[in-house]
Amino acid sequence: MLRHLATAEFWSSVWSARRFSKIYGRNLYLCLKAEGILNRWVAIDLKTLLKAQSPKGEATGDVGKVDVVVLTKNSEEQLERCLGAIYRNVPVNRLIIVDGYSTDRTLDIVRKFEKEYHNVLLIQDRGWRGQARQIGIEHVETEWFMFVDSDAELCNGWFEKAKDFVAPGVGALWGIEVWSVMTNSKFLRLFLQITMSIFQTRGGTHDLLIRREAVKEIKIPASLHSYEDAYIKDWIDKKGYKVVATYNPYCIHHRPLVVWNIKSGINIAQSEIRAGLFYKYPKLFLSYGFYIAYFAYQSLPKTVLPFKASKQEAVKCSSFRE
Repeated sequence: MLRHLATAEFWSSVWSARRFSKIYGRNLYLCLKAEGILNRWVAIDLKTLLKAQSPKGEATGDVGKVDVVVLTKNSEEQLERCLGAIYRNVPVNRLIIVDGYSTDRTLDIVRKFEKEYHNVLLIQDRGWRGQARQIGIEHVETEWFMFVDSDAELCNGWFEKAKDFVAPGVGALWGIEVWSVMTNSKFLRLFLQITMSIFQTRGGTHDLLIRREAVKEIKIPASLHSYEDAYIKDWIDKKGYKVVATYNPYCIHHRPLVVWNIKSGINIAQSEIRAGLFYKYPKLFLSYGFYIAYFAYQSLPKTVLPFKASKQEAVKCSSFRE
């Protein structure tokens, strides 16, 4: 195992992360701070990276309205923020809610959006996430559709930015997630590179735009409660489509406050191990080590005053917006 991890590929990734942080990390950090320490939108404009990622000369931008699938279960804390961002930034054909029989205000929030937009489909199911995602896919009617996590907030202009990557060979597009508590510049710089690396290995559904044809006939195992996102990414890859991961568009991941303690970090790590972290995705071992370390860091008492972005830095930040 250790011999597998201590490879030239791994050290190349570390070097890339350091280079990435020097070029982009500080500018992104200042933008986050100037816009309210991640309580609002993150202003990311990594033009060099975007140019490198863009399917040169192939993008069609032909998507149209899309169905959006959101899985919920007692999701009241962030759901209104999540759905509001969806309707502001995505041309929604239908909002498909697959709910695990919530007992809090989740359904009241869903009804509020149905009353306003009249295009919400509510489905209730008691299965695991794999089954819930399968149900969502089976109810999609549009050529392209989205998965958005119930605690994720799409960036401004998410859909318009995503259209720049839509091309004939693209089966899905994912915008990088940024944790809402990520306020330390050094952590943030490394976090972005690690998060991108993790997606390339196992996928993610925080804010995933999918070509329906790419998941035609997919049957996600109903027993999957984690790694169902990896199953979806692997399926699309095997169908010969490209899964594009970008730094822009992106989403803010508002993890619940209860998550940020060492016990929760250990529980999540145990869940990942049971799901096959070591055996299926050994390259993720060190990457998840960073996440666990950040859980521990976040649980410590905060004694340092928060960073206050100056007006000069805020003006500088505005130059990175699109």
